[in-house]
Amino acid sequence: MRRSEYDVTNRICTTDPGEVGAEVLRLHHDLYDGNGSARPIERAFDDLARVYFGKHPDYFPCDTGYHDIQHVLDVTLAMARLMHGYERSRNGSPPLPPELFSLGVITALFHDFGYLRRRADRRHRYGAEYTLNHVSRGSSFLLRYLKRVGMSRFARAAAQLVHYTGYERPAETIRVTDTLLRRVGHMLGTADIIAQMADRCYLEKCRDRLYPEFVLGGLARRALPDGRTQIMFESGSDLVRKTPGFYANASKRLDFQLARAYEYAGRHFGGQNLYVEEMQKNVRYAQAMTTVEDADMLRRTPPCTLLPEVESYPKDLVIR
Repeated sequence: MRRSEYDVTNRICTTDPGEVGAEVLRLHHDLYDGNGSARPIERAFDDLARVYFGKHPDYFPCDTGYHDIQHVLDVTLAMARLMHGYERSRNGSPPLPPELFSLGVITALFHDFGYLRRRADRRHRYGAEYTLNHVSRGSSFLLRYLKRVGMSRFARAAAQLVHYTGYERPAETIRVTDTLLRRVGHMLGTADIIAQMADRCYLEKCRDRLYPEFVLGGLARRALPDGRTQIMFESGSDLVRKTPGFYANASKRLDFQLARAYEYAGRHFGGQNLYVEEMQKNVRYAQAMTTVEDADMLRRTPPCTLLPEVESYPKDLVIR
């Protein structure tokens, strides 16, 4: 039985930065056999844990229960596997040098950094309030961070690549002219989708954690041109019920805007694409929920990675 805090192989604990980091470094060594420094990756894992767990002087600890450290570690592991699958089966495509592997890993680790609040922030009470512009905030952070880890020449690339994980810009308008870098961007956007939708507790997380973030971030409703307000998700259970529709749109994005980069996962695993299989299991389960009340029967318990002192969202958080 797959455990809730483990990846699609039930082998890597995705709440443990050290365990995920060790697996990513193992894949790096498998590809490059000591050629190319892995030090930027090692430092990035250390820095990520430090800031997400509130040990950085400039940032509050992570307070977004859905977009938490498990999510970013799961995405990073998926990203490393996609790059590994690409390099092991590229069939004439350009080789992925070790510095681009490091770039992909670091961008994945910090792709949701924009949800973190600065300690000087007095305007926002929760990180989820940054939902609509969290990708741009993360882009600005990566522009600075790549310079600090000795990868200055890739700083602007990282600031662009992170936009493949969001919807602020259509993928085809992201300013990446290098063909290989664009492929890395496709893999990054793909990793973000397949890792979260393959999570064992994906549906429970959507109901109990993502919906409150949507309310705080302004995604649970939208203003119409005629001045009326359209409710997008009435509740967490309604969000779960609409998951199959989201999956249909995500599948189009994966196939067309992200150029089927998920196929590299199958090549990494030697044929079986565990991410796609787990995604489809979750979607089939959601499809069986024909009413909103059905979603209230979800019983899996996701691991909690937030610090005990982090302020929880109000229990009665709903659209006003």
